[in-house]
Amino acid sequence: MESAASKSAQLTANAAEDLPAGALQAKLELAEREGRPLRVKLGLDPTAPDIHLGHTVVLTKLREFQDQGHRVVLIVGDYTARVGDPSGRSETRPVLSPEAIIANAQSYEAQAGRILDQNPERYELRYNSEWLDMPMAELLALVRTTTVAQLLEREDFSTRYKGGSPISVLELLYPLMQGYDSVAIEADVEIGGTDQTFNILLGRDIQRHYGIAEQAVLTMPILVGIDGVEKMSKTKGNEIAIESSADEMFGRTMRLPDEAMASWFELLAIAPPADGTGARDSKVALAKAIVMRFHDEAAADAAEAQFVSQFAKHELPDEIDEFSFAASDGVVHLPQALAEGFGISRSEARRLVEQGGVKIDGEAVDPAHLDVDSGLLSGSVVQIGRRRFKRFMIDR
Repeated sequence: MESAASKSAQLTANAAEDLPAGALQAKLELAEREGRPLRVKLGLDPTAPDIHLGHTVVLTKLREFQDQGHRVVLIVGDYTARVGDPSGRSETRPVLSPEAIIANAQSYEAQAGRILDQNPERYELRYNSEWLDMPMAELLALVRTTTVAQLLEREDFSTRYKGGSPISVLELLYPLMQGYDSVAIEADVEIGGTDQTFNILLGRDIQRHYGIAEQAVLTMPILVGIDGVEKMSKTKGNEIAIESSADEMFGRTMRLPDEAMASWFELLAIAPPADGTGARDSKVALAKAIVMRFHDEAAADAAEAQFVSQFAKHELPDEIDEFSFAASDGVVHLPQALAEGFGISRSEARRLVEQGGVKIDGEAVDPAHLDVDSGLLSGSVVQIGRRRFKRFMIDR
């Protein structure tokens, strides 16, 4: 029989931290003695309808726990979404409507099922509105577990407070609400990104106040987006949604900078190619593996063929003129850049985008996203129609 130490080593292999040190192994040993599976928690706030590859890092870790026989508890934060996770924010997050929260939650449930085993013995889906819609007396009992000084130890809260940026009392409640989730479901382990470390550790304190055994904490590194710099985020436009087409998945992966590939192989649990494989072939292997995970082998082969046809078989000119542009606050307004780069009017640029006549690295521009991260746009081939090309570069 495999030892708890060996199982712990497997589960922590690509994790950032196992907190407190050795806590996970102790939980595994306890589960063996008691003859029960661990309850492993992951909370997801439905602030957007799509799950992207960044989310799959922690979802895949949950699946590893399931494969060892444990029960994962996926908490859809339909109630905490009314607050909005302030992690990493420099300002108050806009509050979503109840209708948007419900729609996003349903989307999350369906998409998470593509990664997790939804056998009831290994899977439990909960909505935290079950317990967070609490009477005032219970809320007062919860807020008594934590001091304002503790909350201001969070780096983002501390930075905003010192800088004079407002912090709403509602936001201060968020870590307490997340911690109470662990009380409600009696979590043995909680998983989250490194940006959630404070919240998850606070959950241990809150469990202790309620007389619940404190959870072990396993944090996962943050997956950078296709720009190779920023955290993957739909807001940044650097994401790959797991529901996107095979061609889009492949093409966007091929935009990943070479230096970011190693972290993607590791965090997405994809076996890297053999030593000595060139950067381009390695990236193709990565792109195909991602497409195969969410589509199938035939789709991956077709996506590769489409990419090669467009970018390798001279469908692009041998020489492409460069257009250097300035970026205000790291953002480029695409119609303006197109107007300046191609010598057309802004209205013409907008019309071309709306008609699907503008592509960036072979992908049609979404008319709803005309403000583009300059880091993503720089170095890309911008195409208007069938024969007009420019390589956009940041003017440094």
